[in-house]
Amino acid sequence: MIRIGTRPSALAVAQSGHVAERLRAKGHQCELVEISSPGDRSLAPVVELGVGVFVSSLREALVDGRIDVAVHSYKDLPTAPDPRLVIAAVPPREDPRDALVARDGLVLGQLPSGARIGTGSPRRATQLLALGPEWEIVPIRGNVDTRIGKVRSGQLDAVVVAAAGLRRLGRVDDATELLDPVQMLSAPAQGALAIECLAQGTGADDTGLVDTLASVLDDPLTRAAVVAERAG
Repeated sequence: MIRIGTRPSALAVAQSGHVAERLRAKGHQCELVEISSPGDRSLAPVVELGVGVFVSSLREALVDGRIDVAVHSYKDLPTAPDPRLVIAAVPPREDPRDALVARDGLVLGQLPSGARIGTGSPRRATQLLALGPEWEIVPIRGNVDTRIGKVRSGQLDAVVVAAAGLRRLGRVDDATELLDPVQMLSAPAQGALAIECLAQGTGADDTGLVDTLASVLDDPLTRAAVVAERAG
């Protein structure tokens, strides 16, 4: 049985569930194990929580043997490698673009002066202010439902989220615009997953798990692209 660690959010579970389905299709038994991170338990801005806040708990669960595999959003990983672990597979990438979800079906260029746009990303906030300095950028946290709910309830005029998340949740139709990278440059590795496990030679990989994950899940083109983006 391969124990796949996942954060408890609906998006994280959907991502990990897709990984489990691909492994099951090749005859491997899998189960999902939810691991809560400090980032999941806090409402503080991500910039205050620090790099790696969403991956640290999953990594510790790998090291102490509670799970065999961790599924991360690749963009959340610190750029410095953890010598205890290896990224055994990088599956084919989902849509790397950002997505706008706005009231009344508006696209970004139609948002009026003073529009309140929600995002938890400093990268997105900076780019939005460069495009529309008259807009008000509102820091937000929470899952996709929470963020889109702030638009539906009228608290915000729009939110910017990852298109990949909407697609994996089957909610891409909620987007009023998929933002061209010329408008909004995506984060390095956005839309890609990192499948991590203990490194070979640690004494814990006696079943060839690294090779199994690589053979079933790894996409060399996606891996090359995201490694290049994170190195730039």
